[in-house]
Amino acid sequence: MKSIAINGSPRKTWNTAKLLEHALAGAAKKGAETELVHLYDHDFKGCISCFACKKIGGPSYGRCAVNDGLTPILMKASEADVLILGTPVYFSAETGEMRSFLERLLFPFLTYTPGYAPIFPGKLRAGLVYTMNIPEKDLPAYDKIFAASQGALSRVFGNCDLLLSTDTYQFSDYSHYLSTAFDAKAKKERREKVFPQDCRRAFDFGAKLTATAKVDVGVA
Repeated sequence: MKSIAINGSPRKTWNTAKLLEHALAGAAKKGAETELVHLYDHDFKGCISCFACKKIGGPSYGRCAVNDGLTPILMKASEADVLILGTPVYFSAETGEMRSFLERLLFPFLTYTPGYAPIFPGKLRAGLVYTMNIPEKDLPAYDKIFAASQGALSRVFGNCDLLLSTDTYQFSDYSHYLSTAFDAKAKKERREKVFPQDCRRAFDFGAKLTATAKVDVGVA
């Protein structure tokens, strides 16, 4: 049983990475072998629209033909039992690296047939973790954004659970940055009181995905 998490944040020790670490700890609790990948460590681009993944009988049919720093990660992701993607929200969307990853991961498994039927050959439990500065009250404005990526993952893999962490702590010291739109004291208090709850939810998230994956493949 393999659970892999993909960190789409440039930060390796902050909100998104911490939640992914807890999710993997939950997966490990259920007996999974785990791995955390930081996308910003790798040199790659998004889809280049070569359509080699769609060419019938071609050597790259059903997989991305581009060979770069993302290639081994795509292979690991598609062969995992559990795939957890984590990203902060930048300009009302995933980070550029995460968007590029999603393009390269998902497009080869979608066919240009009625309904865009997927050809993903395995069984995989998918999870999507978002961290964001916006407060919970503003979430409705972002529902379509989250639903789009969740829907794309669900179309290919047949499932995708969602975990949201809102009103996150951006800096360790707000006085060093022009950030007067925020209440630094309130942010700090939320970091101390609410973020640990988010980490526990992430642990449970990873544990649940892994337990469900074990049922899918008939592992006790």
